[in-house]
Formats: sequence, structure tokens, C-alpha cells
Amino acid sequence: MKSLFSPRNAALVLAVAAAFGLTACQAPAKKAEAPAAAAAAAAKPAASAVKQRELGFGLYEMAYVPGANALYVASADAFKDVSGGVIYRLDPATLETTGKGYTDLKNFGMAVDSSGDRFCATNTLDGGVSQVDVQSGKVLQRLMFKGKDKDGDPIGAREVLFHNNELFIGGVADPGFISVVDAKRMTLKKRIPNAGKWVTGIIYSSLTDRVYAANGGGEILVINPHTHRIEKRLSPHDGKEYLFLNLAEDSATGRLFVTDDSKAKATLVFDERSGKVIKRLDGDALGIKFNPARNEIYISQRESKKVLQLDATSYAVKNSWAFNSHPNSLLLSPDGGVLYVTLKQDFNKDNSTKGPDSVVRIALP
Repeated sequence: MKSLFSPRNAALVLAVAAAFGLTACQAPAKKAEAPAAAAAAAAKPAASAVKQRELGFGLYEMAYVPGANALYVASADAFKDVSGGVIYRLDPATLETTGKGYTDLKNFGMAVDSSGDRFCATNTLDGGVSQVDVQSGKVLQRLMFKGKDKDGDPIGAREVLFHNNELFIGGVADPGFISVVDAKRMTLKKRIPNAGKWVTGIIYSSLTDRVYAANGGGEILVINPHTHRIEKRLSPHDGKEYLFLNLAEDSATGRLFVTDDSKAKATLVFDERSGKVIKRLDGDALGIKFNPARNEIYISQRESKKVLQLDATSYAVKNSWAFNSHPNSLLLSPDGGVLYVTLKQDFNKDNSTKGPDSVVRIALP
């Protein structure tokens, strides 16, 4: 088996790091004002609303468990000369560490089960997923997926969605696939094939009772969670190349938001009913979240080193927060009043980073 620190795996890590967040309108999507430009004119929020804490190396996704009053952060730790990763448990108000669990594999994506007693973390480099106890931080069960890529390395397990006692996990392969896992037994139930190049973001819609999965070929797959079949493939159909990453949904209006931080440098808004793009927001975009409590959209801009707060009706930028490193994953508190962000450092040529990554807590104005 090849070393986890091979050049190929380092490239994969950087690829997944660039991820790891309707009204029926038939008119063509109009070009919107670039969020980055609009953000410059937005009012600057009070600094006291933002708490930032340098935490550790290799931070990726987060999970909030209300029953434990805890914010969990998945960490792959350092990629140079370090094996294994860390799961941090933080106080969601102060960001102070209240627990820390060391794991033998590196952690990336996260999803909490419906009981709130467990969460799952994807082990992207090894092609697996681990089930972790919320209270103890111990790995309870693990599933390693079969299959290798053309270089003989495990196929990366990227984003994980918990739905109806099943895990939907995207495979970073070409062609990609989605693994459907029994969340209680941690056994593979089915593999959904032909999912396009690199399955990235995955979300469930209560409005349509469908799972949406984005891929690197510029498609959004519409999946029936009961039959595990791909029923439709949504695409912009505008002649441009896209590498879709993260998804969010406004179930009240049937709008689906998808980011592209690689080729198009834009956020597209799809009408779920018609499958058409009804809005395009230009500007680099990585993580994305929709907040129904406030009718707002949040976008992390890795390249611009900003997080944007947009009005979800007008798409106008209400606020922006600038940082010295790269905003990556986003997470909303259950009440919609707080936005959490992981900040990534730049990589050196030897796969080390410029320093530890950080976690940010933003009390939304």
C-alpha cells in the first residue's frame, strides 16, 4: 500500500480541501453583481461579534450536537510525517476545547445521526467512514470501501449525508459513485454508479423527498432515496465548464444553491421544479449555507479570504468578514443565530502548512 503522504494523495487532499454548503422562472439567468465587489460596499460588522481561535492542523468539517452542547471539528492533522487525525470537541459559545479524541485515520467530512448519540466522519485518504461516539469520542465502528483508483490508491470518501438511518457518501473517482451505508450496522447496502466525475456535495430535500448530489462535471444528480436510483441530472446548459462543490437548499421556495470554486468561480441558483438556473452570482465560492430563520445565504470565499452574508431574496450582500487565511467549511447553529467557519492555511511544497488552522464563531448581526 502506498504511503498516505505520496504526491498523488497530497493532490487529492488539496482537491477535497477545496470543498471540504424556488420560484418557477423560465427566463434566462441574468448576470448578478459579483459578490466580492458588492461585499466591498457592505457595512462592516462589529468585530465583537466574531471570535476566532487557532485550533490545530488539518481542520475540515464541523458538526453541532445540541444534546451534548458541543461543536465537533474533524481534523486530518498534519499531512507531513503525521499519521492519524483528531476529533475536537469545543464549547460552541467560547470555542474552548472540552474534549479531544485521537484517531488512527484522518478525518474530513462529518454528519450527525438522528439520535444525536453518534456522528460519522469520512476518512477520505483511506476510502472509509468511521462512526464515533459523541460522549467519549471513541470510534465505535468503521467501514472501509473496496476499490482502488488507477494509481492503486483508495477511492476517496468525501461528503457524507445522514438520512433515514442511511449514509450517502460520495466517491471521488472518475466515474464517481455514491455508497449507501446502513448507519446502524455500518455495512454497505448499495453503490449508486455512473454518478459523474468526482461526487462532491450531498444534501437531502424534504420538499421533494430527494437526495441531491453535485459532481465535478457540472451536474446535480437527483436521487430517489427509496430506490437509490438517479432520476434526473440537472445542468446549467450554458456551454460553460463547471466543477460543482457544495449545495444548500431553500425548501420554502424550491431553490437549490451550488458553488463552483474551480472553473466557473460562481454560485448558481437552480429552480428545483424546472431544473433551470434562475440566478448566477459571480465570485469565488466554496462553502454555502442557507438560513431559513433569517432568509440569508452564507458563502465562504477561499480565494478572496472572505465570508459573505447575503439576503436570500435580493441576493444583495448584507455583510462580509475578511480573514488572513482561507475560509473553508461552514456550519449554522440549530437556532440559526451563529455561523461557524473553519479557516485553512496555505500548503508548503512539502505538504506541510504555514501554521495551524482556525475556527471562527460569528454571532450573526
